[in-house]
Amino acid sequence: MENTTSLQQQLLEAGVHFGHLKKKWNPKMLPYIFAEKKGIHIIDLNKTVEGLQESAAALKSIAKSGKKIMFVATKKQAKEIVSEASKRVNMPFVTERWLGGMLTNFNTVRKSVKKMQSIEKMLNDGTVDSLTKKERLTLSRDRDKMEKVLGGIAQISRIPAALFLVDIGHEHIALAEAKRLNITTFGMVDTNCDPNKIEFPIPSNDDAAKSIAIVVNYITAAIAEGLAERQAEKDDDDSNSDSDETAEARAARFEQRQDGGDDKSKRVRGGAPAKRRVPGPSAGGRKPATGGAR
Repeated sequence: MENTTSLQQQLLEAGVHFGHLKKKWNPKMLPYIFAEKKGIHIIDLNKTVEGLQESAAALKSIAKSGKKIMFVATKKQAKEIVSEASKRVNMPFVTERWLGGMLTNFNTVRKSVKKMQSIEKMLNDGTVDSLTKKERLTLSRDRDKMEKVLGGIAQISRIPAALFLVDIGHEHIALAEAKRLNITTFGMVDTNCDPNKIEFPIPSNDDAAKSIAIVVNYITAAIAEGLAERQAEKDDDDSNSDSDETAEARAARFEQRQDGGDDKSKRVRGGAPAKRRVPGPSAGGRKPATGGAR
């Protein structure tokens, strides 16, 4: 209870509860609105905490399973916050421009990423030294342009398992592609958006930098916990396999010693094989008579 109260206080101080003007609201956000003040809707922070905790638990589970979570935030006030948070947990992110088909046409996007990586390799290993200055400058500009758009997704080789969106209304193209591919969606939902469009809505102010920062940092902390638990389980499995292998080796050596001891004891008990005794001549040197006297 104290943790929840503390979280609510932090959200309150960050201005997470401020929504849009009443005239811009989406009626489907009614369950998440606490009140109206001076023509502005106030978001219910109890609902925000519930959404945060549910989203954090689900994202932690996804991260623990080893799957990727893509962060999408192309709004000016969210770019730097989201890119830094994503890098901390080594997750893909898009903060410049969402390319149409980035998910639904993923293979083509991967080709562009490989092209960017090949240009990077050429610039680093000195291959471009044989080119003219203008050609080198063109390659460098192309690399910078692609790095700006594709740099956040350069390390992923398959479609992510989940998307986290800052302002689902602003990122409607990414949301539509995720829906088409049945990708689980999480996001910050303000009073002017439809919360039913995503599986895990977090009712919150998606315009203020402080509000975005506290929500994104809470989410990435949960993802980091999931990754840490995955690594701990992996280490435990490795140590258990090593101990099992050691036990098997000890058992094998024991069996070998047992087998060697049994063979040795058999040789000791049996001794050298006895030689057959051949009957020799009698004491007089004559062979015993077999027939009667002639």
